[in-house]
Amino acid sequence: MSVVLVTGASTGIGNLTATTLAAAGHTVYASMRDPEGRNNHRAQSMRTRASAAGTDLRIVELDVQSQESADTAVATVLDEAGELDVVVHNAGHLYVGYVEAFTAEEIAHLFDVNVLGAQRVNRAALPHMREHRAGTLIYIGSTTTVSVPPFLGPYVASKFAFDALAMETAYEVSQFGIETTIVMPGAFTSGTDHFPNASHAADQRVSAAYAELDKLVARNEQATAALFDPSVDADPVAVAHEIARILALPIGQKPARSVVDFTQSDVEEVIAVTERSRQDFVRRLGFSELLELRPMTRKHG
Repeated sequence: MSVVLVTGASTGIGNLTATTLAAAGHTVYASMRDPEGRNNHRAQSMRTRASAAGTDLRIVELDVQSQESADTAVATVLDEAGELDVVVHNAGHLYVGYVEAFTAEEIAHLFDVNVLGAQRVNRAALPHMREHRAGTLIYIGSTTTVSVPPFLGPYVASKFAFDALAMETAYEVSQFGIETTIVMPGAFTSGTDHFPNASHAADQRVSAAYAELDKLVARNEQATAALFDPSVDADPVAVAHEIARILALPIGQKPARSVVDFTQSDVEEVIAVTERSRQDFVRRLGFSELLELRPMTRKHG
């Protein structure tokens, strides 16, 4: 069993993942902002459920917008558990609206959370993993990098950047025995706070200029829900179960990507083509070793 740090675990997929992995026997650090303040009720709820279930789930404060916070959170995990085997990069936020109406500063803020947040946590966690020549990075990406849905422009752009940073990091850390999987959930219209807590553009003047499209934005969730096969339970807990399955796989056998999508969007087929192209390109460059996990004898502290 592993010691796992899950970012953005107060709600949604992060919360479900932390609970599911703890139930599978892992020691899980569910991280969130201000667990003794604004998120106290969520932290207490997770502790109560873990106690009742007899699982090892612990709460740790982590604000992905602060390198100091990320460093402190990882240090806490290492001090208490003596190890950190897995990081699940889940923290993220959603913007809904017209691209022009978002200021550059608003989009930069979203990138700070959705992209640079993972970079800060990696900078805190990877020194330990590199030293021990082992570890797993799980990135909660998005099928929006394939489907590119309308009216989510800054969010989709941030997930493209997040995905690219994950892939580029994977080349490098693979040579230190660290595995990477990008899990790509499709859209979910229930079971998470993604849509209810979404932010909107502050520039109402520009938004008003697009008013004739408001009716399309208003039915975004309804339109998304219509993509689901009514016979299938589109529950985001499926993402948590897939992460648990991946972590149970032997070292060296974890997939580079895994799609969990109920919208029938053929994302797997697109990913298969792009992955073949990417890997062929890297091999033709002469860097084929970067596509393989370098087996190393694990170092123990």
